[in-house]
Amino acid sequence: MPRTAQLVAVVVVADSALSWLDGMGGWTLVAYAVAVALTMAARGRLPFAAFLAALALALLTGGSLALLVCTGFQAGQRLSTRRDLVVTAAALIAYVCALLLAVERSPGGEDPWVSLARVVILTALPLLAGRYVAEQREHLRREKALVAEQERLRERLRIAHDMHDSLGHLLSLVSVQAAALEVGSLPPDQRRAVSGLADNARAAAAGLHRAVSALRDHDTPGLDDLGGLVARSRAAGAAVTIETCGEAVPLADPRASHAAYRVVQEGLTNAVKHASGAPITVSLDWQPDALLLSVANPLPRHPHSPAGGGSGLPGLAERVAAAGGLLQVHPGPRVFRLVAMLPLVPVLAGAAS
Repeated sequence: MPRTAQLVAVVVVADSALSWLDGMGGWTLVAYAVAVALTMAARGRLPFAAFLAALALALLTGGSLALLVCTGFQAGQRLSTRRDLVVTAAALIAYVCALLLAVERSPGGEDPWVSLARVVILTALPLLAGRYVAEQREHLRREKALVAEQERLRERLRIAHDMHDSLGHLLSLVSVQAAALEVGSLPPDQRRAVSGLADNARAAAAGLHRAVSALRDHDTPGLDDLGGLVARSRAAGAAVTIETCGEAVPLADPRASHAAYRVVQEGLTNAVKHASGAPITVSLDWQPDALLLSVANPLPRHPHSPAGGGSGLPGLAERVAAAGGLLQVHPGPRVFRLVAMLPLVPVLAGAAS
């Protein structure tokens, strides 16, 4: 039997048994059991209608305890718009008023405070619990989407790096060998063939360079884009704080600006993966000749995997070094910190390499 059908059966049996113990019997009990079953069956597609039906049955019978809990929890998971919130709140208020009125009119009825406590336990708490579960699921979904996006970007950069190292090296050798043959003593027809080979090799190398550049630097973000990166991380549920020190100045080297963005991106990704829910601090310390950039987060007590153990750190270190900077990882006993030093003055290409 499917789990949903099992839950429906349990709720029908439980509430029917309580109503039978309370004196309900005959066809009335059968009709009540059918109504509970239909309400439970409708709670998946019509959670708010099912919750309203459960409140009505609870008022009519004085029971429906399990039905109230189940439909309230389901409705809480689907609370997403202001209209849903208003309808649910109005239904609860009407239920409380009708319940208190019935208690007041009934001779020797229960204490009104007991009725209010029952309302809170059977309706308000399941609604809040359902809403909390829905928010946690959305939080995990956004975290997974953020990590998947960073993994796709990291894989794209890895492919670009491999293409540059392997194919670029081979095409360079072909170009050098063809150029050497061009200056040699060859017959005119072979010289033309070698010249065409050299041109094709140089064209292939240029095309590879353009393709790799498109992969590695597509929509290249920089230091000015940190606000959007942090905003996306916060939208995914990460608690990110930015701290600045000193007078901010633009980084003259685009490579340094892009490296700064990647450092923060890598730090946020590692924090979300290895210390989900922990506060993250992004620090920008502007020195006279360099920017000191760090991303720190507390380590979890029982980490599932070592923080900062991803494959993106070696490539990130190369990117920072190409801009004339340094990257260090400080996996302390309590805080994991990713620190980068980036120069404010552009470095020469030869010095960076």
